Amino acid sequence: MTRVSPASVVTRAWRAEPPAPPDLETPLTARILIVDDDERNAFAAVQALEGLGHELVVARSGEEALRRLLTEDFALILLDLHMPGMDGYETAELIRTRKRTKDTPIVFLTAIFRDEAHVFQAYSAGAVDVVFKPVDPFILKSKVTVLTDLYLKTEEVKRQSAYQQWLLDEHARVKAEKAQTEKALRRTEARQEAILQSLPIVFTSRSIEPPFAPQFVSESIKDITGFPASRFVEEAEFGSSRIHPDDLDRVVDSIGRAVKTGRYSVEFRWLCADGQYKVLQDQGVIAPSVDGEPREIFGVMLDATDRHSLEEQLAQARKMEAVGQLTGGVAHDFNNLLTVVLGNVDIMARKAEDEARRTRRIEAIRQAAERGRDLTRQLLAFSRRQHLTPVTIDVNALIHDFAPLLRQAVGEAVTVDLKFAEEMLCAHVDPTQLETALLNLAVNARDAMPDGGLLEIATRRDGERIGVEVTDTGVGMSQDVRDRVFEPFFTTKEVGKGSGLGLSQVYGFVQQSEGEVRLESTPGKGTTFSLLLPASSTPAEVVKPAERAKTIEGGDEKILLVEDDPTVLALTLDMLTGLGYDVTTATNAAEALEVVHSDAKIDLLFTDVVMPGGVSGVSLARTSREIRPDLRVLLTSGFVGEGAVIENAEFPLLDKPYETALLAAKLRKLLDKPGRRKKQREGAAAAE
Repeated sequence: MTRVSPASVVTRAWRAEPPAPPDLETPLTARILIVDDDERNAFAAVQALEGLGHELVVARSGEEALRRLLTEDFALILLDLHMPGMDGYETAELIRTRKRTKDTPIVFLTAIFRDEAHVFQAYSAGAVDVVFKPVDPFILKSKVTVLTDLYLKTEEVKRQSAYQQWLLDEHARVKAEKAQTEKALRRTEARQEAILQSLPIVFTSRSIEPPFAPQFVSESIKDITGFPASRFVEEAEFGSSRIHPDDLDRVVDSIGRAVKTGRYSVEFRWLCADGQYKVLQDQGVIAPSVDGEPREIFGVMLDATDRHSLEEQLAQARKMEAVGQLTGGVAHDFNNLLTVVLGNVDIMARKAEDEARRTRRIEAIRQAAERGRDLTRQLLAFSRRQHLTPVTIDVNALIHDFAPLLRQAVGEAVTVDLKFAEEMLCAHVDPTQLETALLNLAVNARDAMPDGGLLEIATRRDGERIGVEVTDTGVGMSQDVRDRVFEPFFTTKEVGKGSGLGLSQVYGFVQQSEGEVRLESTPGKGTTFSLLLPASSTPAEVVKPAERAKTIEGGDEKILLVEDDPTVLALTLDMLTGLGYDVTTATNAAEALEVVHSDAKIDLLFTDVVMPGGVSGVSLARTSREIRPDLRVLLTSGFVGEGAVIENAEFPLLDKPYETALLAAKLRKLLDKPGRRKKQREGAAAAE
């Protein structure tokens, strides 16, 4: 048998629906019982009383009347004295013996017993009055009215009394419920406070008006900051005054935007009581008021210092892993290249060979050096340190013109489909690097479709950027591969099938161009690379491919060569003197400026960009130009530590490594002006 605790009974009773109040609106009516075996007499009584508006019930005998009185209530009983079977006296006596009906008024109706003795007997039997037949309707109606009015007044008093009792009971019930609710609320508040104290989270409520003063701060703030919650609530600007100055504007801006966006999330450094900064994560939402207008900001704050530290450690670990992978990849590839160079140089130095073999060895050394140059450029592209020459190009036209080379690169098994936007799409990028990026993506897509497939290149406008999408139907990538696909030297191909630098070049080029690379890939369904490039509103420029110099032309001008690396200095000196130039050398900016300040003739300054001593080649060139306004300048660099140094420079740049033919062409382009060389030669002939 299941036992029910008294507490549960009380709880259920307390939660039960409250009783309805007594009905005070419905008019009270009386019910009158007419007892007469004679149908005519009963009918006459009904006719006399029906105008009063009460309910009239007729019983044909004393037995029937008693049966009704067992279950029904009546305001008045009109009882015939002379009836067959149970007469009026006997019926009245039984009515008076029952508790339910002992106080119900009885009026006897009689046509026979008119003498004083019968009347006395009627009163003794419990009658309140006697009416003789034939009944006078007026008299009967008057007597019944008096008795029913008394009954109705009594019932009204009972109803009012019941209503008063209901009010008392309802008041007691509401009071009990309020007490129970307050008790439950206190228990809930105590539990909530205990939870708030135990959680490493701070709950806050802020004003929506600057400076977003806290209206409530949970006490758990003390465990994090060392300050009690009262400091934050009582001093409106206390919390913001201890935010790190570099983070304050960002925090205020983030919370301020929440009034429009409905939520905010921000991390910042906060100066705790111990004098140390902690990283706090603060986020919240706007709570609407009843009329829909924002009224306050509810938020939570937690200590993210440990997480932030772990993230930094993880980022550093990943960075070191990437550096290790990068170093290993560079060492592997360069060792292969240096093996070719050193091996051939060693053989050429140890023994004499015929011209054909010597030429083959020189060509092998050249190819290894060119591969090293390309590898270096790919690394610079990934690190966003390469020198770019951005111009405004028609992206659709560039891809259209480059498509034949792409089709040749992917082979006949892969179908190349071009889908261009109908409008002209102009982007400000380096066209050569964009072509290289497209070629790398195409080759990567080809390798992902060993059995052939579809390579689609589409263009579109994406707001302020131009989108170039390269999609293949290849094997796709797993999440692990997608996370590492842009890392240098990371490749899923077999050894010797790929360097792992193609996609890193794409990533570096787009990032350096102030664009964005997006990747979508599903295993078994293919891959899409989206290059978002900066759009340009200026007309597209006509970019002509650089032509390789057919002849090497030198000159006899005076050149100041500035290079801090001795071997590069010696090699470049040989190149320049071999071209016929008169060369003066310097190993740093200070030495070069001494020459510039001297009376020595100088036609052109050829200087490295990155040099020791704190003065770059660009600064040297600008200072030299101030001293010698007609001086021509050519910069060279193999690595630009500060990208802005070159991007903002007004001088041409020759990338390292460079060959004699390219150097000669650059020099002649700078030194030659219309008619200049002709005048020089005429002057020299006249002197002779």
